[in-house]
Amino acid sequence: MPSNRLARRIKTFARITSVFVLVVSGVATADEPPAPAWNYSAELMRPFWKGPVMEGESVLFIKDAGDGEARASVLFPIRKVLAVRDSAGAVTYEEGRDYLWKPGSREIVLPPGSRIVASTPAELRRPPKSQMFELTHRDGNGEIFFGAKLEYHALQTCITYAHDEGQWTAPVPMFDPKALPRTVKKLAGREPVSIVVLGDSISTGCNASGWAGAAPFQPGYPELVRRQLQERYQGEVNLTNLSVGGMDTGWALTMIDKVVEPHPDLVVVAFGMNDSAGRSAADYRANTEAVVARVRERLPDAEFILVATMLGNPAWTRLRHEAFAEYRDALATLQGPGVALADLTSIWARFLELKQDWDQTGNGVNHPNDFGHRVYAQVITSLLTPDEAKRSE
Repeated sequence: MPSNRLARRIKTFARITSVFVLVVSGVATADEPPAPAWNYSAELMRPFWKGPVMEGESVLFIKDAGDGEARASVLFPIRKVLAVRDSAGAVTYEEGRDYLWKPGSREIVLPPGSRIVASTPAELRRPPKSQMFELTHRDGNGEIFFGAKLEYHALQTCITYAHDEGQWTAPVPMFDPKALPRTVKKLAGREPVSIVVLGDSISTGCNASGWAGAAPFQPGYPELVRRQLQERYQGEVNLTNLSVGGMDTGWALTMIDKVVEPHPDLVVVAFGMNDSAGRSAADYRANTEAVVARVRERLPDAEFILVATMLGNPAWTRLRHEAFAEYRDALATLQGPGVALADLTSIWARFLELKQDWDQTGNGVNHPNDFGHRVYAQVITSLLTPDEAKRSE
């Protein structure tokens, strides 16, 4: 286990992260009307690495310090831009008037007079100790701008475009019929399936638009997983989300009674962001392995998806950034019958090779935006969904 000093660091980091959640989470009252429903779209939920169209990829346009021109990059070279909208989906922008692009390029440029929001790098920083939390930039030049709810959402733009297939080079999830056979069988047979999610603030849905109560009202990834599986298999899928902001794998060990209470068929275990303040990969692995073992003592047929977390902002000094790959590799050693790995770490690493953290961040430091939550759900549901093309062969 961690040393006392290391344990204190982890607890302090967890407290900071949990305060993020407490500060921005409201309490609904009986008089409040229900939140508007998100419009489910099979196209939005199709894995981004499949097919010739990217749906709603988020970017944040940055103005050049020299010429003032604003630009952003997407993941794949563009064959044709199909739609450019604000993150709320309320405004559709016009090619030529609001944005320019060249076939074969990954870059989109904003001409003078564009209505699309653009920011300067300086606007994404704050003076030291000027925010509720100290988010010191690694270069020592002030702090990373923290978005408590939808501040980054308001600065980002969503791009739908056609591209050539087969361009994604990072690892992607592969459906294995032997990995989670009991859950898949129940889904395919349209039997009721119970899923428990145990994780940190990412798994509570933090910084998804639905979590913050604003358009387009997309829920966080756990509900997206439930909805996608229910739409795909046309059976009842029940979700119990036990996630709490600021928590880590040490806390997960205290939650076994709650995890087994709904008699889940599938348990999604999703930690790492808060552990990364200092917990070793060996301790992270041991805690996760113990969660699996203790649940199986009570529910021998339970199956598990272990989530290797997204990457936090590499410019944030609080994170031990190399821990994410170490944690992913540790989780990979736990794979076996009934235990699968959802590798968001490798996908986020590739994102950050092609783009900037601000393109898909929800809060500037350690949460995904709507696009990122969809990526989470796409990865997880791919482990439970046979590839239709291969099934038809």
